[in-house]
Amino acid sequence: MVSCILALGSNLGERAGTLQAAVARLAATEGIEVLKVSDTAVTKPVGGPAGQPDFLNLVVRIDTDLAPRELLLACQEIEAAHHRTREVRWGPRTLDIDVITYGDETSEDPVLTLPHPRAATRGFVLLPWSWMEPDALLSGKPVASLAAAAADTPDIVRAEAGA
Repeated sequence: MVSCILALGSNLGERAGTLQAAVARLAATEGIEVLKVSDTAVTKPVGGPAGQPDFLNLVVRIDTDLAPRELLLACQEIEAAHHRTREVRWGPRTLDIDVITYGDETSEDPVLTLPHPRAATRGFVLLPWSWMEPDALLSGKPVASLAAAAADTPDIVRAEAGA
């Protein structure tokens, strides 16, 4: 089994319910065991078209025996089940699931770059991850320190329970 970090986000539809259903679907996927789920963050969109609604974001630690591309495919199948479309880069979406880390593996594969190429600068990934695992490291650097330095972190708040 390989330990991985996944980042989930939603800014369309019933965001909180979508994230809960996605985590449940991950847990029900053969070859994936959900170990930890972060608190949910309310975040402003980063990049993409102006005027998007706020996101709800969370981070999940899993163990998996799926290969990296199999894990990506499983995540994309869950996105599709929640009507995810890819029309505008960084546009609004019902569900986004990114593979942030896959053990200590590194890859420059354009289909699945590991660790995720923008994770180290994205507060919406780093801050919930640091809430869940205060001592976590990303590429040898403390996630909490990376979160503190991310440009979007000051606008992030923890969601109220049931938000």
